[in-house]
Amino acid sequence: MAQTTNDIKNGSVLNLDGQLWAVMKFQHVKPGKGPAFVRTTIKNVLSGKIVDRTFNAGMKMDFETVDNRTLQYSYDDGDNFVFMDMTTYDQVMIPKGLVGEQSQYLLEGTDCIVSFHDGTALSVELPASVSLKITHTEPGLQGNRSNAGTKPATVETGAEIQVPLFVGEGETVKVDTRDGSYLGREN
Repeated sequence: MAQTTNDIKNGSVLNLDGQLWAVMKFQHVKPGKGPAFVRTTIKNVLSGKIVDRTFNAGMKMDFETVDNRTLQYSYDDGDNFVFMDMTTYDQVMIPKGLVGEQSQYLLEGTDCIVSFHDGTALSVELPASVSLKITHTEPGLQGNRSNAGTKPATVETGAEIQVPLFVGEGETVKVDTRDGSYLGREN
């Protein structure tokens, strides 16, 4: 069965000119005059580039199947991160470039969603937030308000984040993996 633009959904992966693009947003538009079309925001699976693209309604499309698997981060192996498939206990080597900036929030034992296409890893998605222990931060001075009540803190992975003045060393905090922002203290 041939697939068309009518089958586009969030998360669909399209093969456009030999490159894989993931659909982030789509909208079917039926203007008062003229033919219907589909407006999409798509992300290149390998490079991460995001573009807006419009397709005619009913146009034939090449959809690709992407296998999303939950893998657990094990350790850093130089150029790669080693993940373990918890169902088969196979170790999977993922290039560091695929994880990118989020690797500074990657802690041993973290479950991540890894997307595969034809056996090749395409992307690694960390949980939306992780709990990390603060290894170093200066004591917060209540009178120091020049930086809006925050101070830098180093967490156990080596990443530096901004935390409120009342947070101290040894405390566990919740961190947003998308932008590194402080979300709160853990009990």
